[in-house]
Amino acid sequence: MQLAEALFCALKDRGATEVIGIPGDFALPYFKILEDTKILPLYTLSHEPGVGFAADAAGRFNSRLGVAAVTYGAGALNMVNPVAQAYVEKSPLVVISGAPGKLESQRGLGLHHQVKRIDSQYKIFEEITCAQVILDDVQTAPHLIAHALDTCIQQSRPVYIELPRDMVSEDIAAVPAFHPGCDNMDGARACAEEVLEHLRAAKQPCIMAGVEIRRFGLEKKLAELTNILGVPVVTSFMARGILADSEVPLIGTYLGLAGTEKVRKAVERSDGLLMLGVILSDTNFGVSKREIDMRACVHAFDREVNFAHHTYREVTLECLIEALIEIAQPIGDAKRHPAPVYPRNLSADDKAIAPTDIACAVNDMFAKHGKMPIASDMGDCLFTAMDIANTALIAPGYYASMGPGVPAGLGIQATSGKRPLIMVGDGAFQMTGWELGNCRQYGWNPIVLLFNNRSWEMLRTFQPGPDYHDLDDWKFAQMAAPMGGKGVRVTTRKELIEALEAAQNDTSCFQLIEIMLERGEISQTLNRFVNAVKRLSTTK
Repeated sequence: MQLAEALFCALKDRGATEVIGIPGDFALPYFKILEDTKILPLYTLSHEPGVGFAADAAGRFNSRLGVAAVTYGAGALNMVNPVAQAYVEKSPLVVISGAPGKLESQRGLGLHHQVKRIDSQYKIFEEITCAQVILDDVQTAPHLIAHALDTCIQQSRPVYIELPRDMVSEDIAAVPAFHPGCDNMDGARACAEEVLEHLRAAKQPCIMAGVEIRRFGLEKKLAELTNILGVPVVTSFMARGILADSEVPLIGTYLGLAGTEKVRKAVERSDGLLMLGVILSDTNFGVSKREIDMRACVHAFDREVNFAHHTYREVTLECLIEALIEIAQPIGDAKRHPAPVYPRNLSADDKAIAPTDIACAVNDMFAKHGKMPIASDMGDCLFTAMDIANTALIAPGYYASMGPGVPAGLGIQATSGKRPLIMVGDGAFQMTGWELGNCRQYGWNPIVLLFNNRSWEMLRTFQPGPDYHDLDDWKFAQMAAPMGGKGVRVTTRKELIEALEAAQNDTSCFQLIEIMLERGEISQTLNRFVNAVKRLSTTK
């Protein structure tokens, strides 16, 4: 089997469902094999950052490998930011980069796309991936492929595979099948007994679910556990959208001072907080009213379970939850923890649109037509999403890069076939919104809500005044038709309601709703978040 063919077969065998990429001269040989063999479908976008964001989102959405394919240097280095985000937010992204052939790199000449040394790109990706391999030897290639892909699955972090262009057609042995590591169920059961004892002794037990629950496909198992225990469940900010299709005692998303009082008290007053797969980051905990007492917490993350005084090592989240299910007994009453209530019934009047109105209008649309998965960019669109009924959500909740929204939505539709709702600000749309021009080729039809306040408004909230926050009015809705979609600009609540209904009923192409907002008009959640950050930054 050809090396490139073996690589794509190994990806498919391990759950990958598509490749998203951009060709380039060093990548052309393996792109040709991918197209000829049709082992996985290939979707091409317009710029490498969009490729990275889209492939990342595909992996996150299905709890499977996302695959990004690019060329050497000018291609792969364009993806550094999306891959860095995938690393810190624990997303299983496989980066495949074409590279100069072995003989080319030995001629002593500087090659186009080369930076400092021929291995400069490899060195850069060492910092933002958990495994890196160069497939330059037919004897070692099968095991290197298996090592990289298996590490990606087990750690749920990006890996880097470099493929010299003169190696893609070389014959190699079959890639070893995926063999999960040995589960430490004895350690998990001992840990589970201590965890349950801790929860039973607590006066206010609480479970916080984090991103690893989705990354490792554990939502159904967590739902089973929480329904047995009957204790309140919250998600972290980054994990918003998990458990959306499960009947669990989910009371909301923890946002510290930016969230609801009910959720804040459940977390911050808990003397038995069980954090499952939660990343300890400033966005998840940085606006806490008071520092959460970690001595009263159990933190299961990255194959470890940490108590105040000791650590259970090599206990995976899946094993811990399975061990807890085996011995779990009711601690509380799930019926005492009703689900959060989201704003509904927006008035169809001529009042100007506020961000909260957008959430309300989307909730009304979901109630009428059914929920949609959401891809949100960074900014007030993400904070507005906190007021939308819980549904699958892909967003940069920790790394907070601008630009993922539109390509992430395309990644969702490519991998699942589901029509997504994309929420993006005008600043981020200027970066990657043009990827919508690829929808016509693949039959994608997202609904795009473009928050246009002609401003980097979230930045303005932290530093009011400077003119450099201002953006020009690009009239985005008028650009939709040349890109193969339909666009409309709305300024009133009535127009927003009508535009959403029309977009829902028209599945022929992407629908761009440009929502005009006044500068300075932000969501209540973002306002609370900013005020909390400012108070904390001035508190000694």
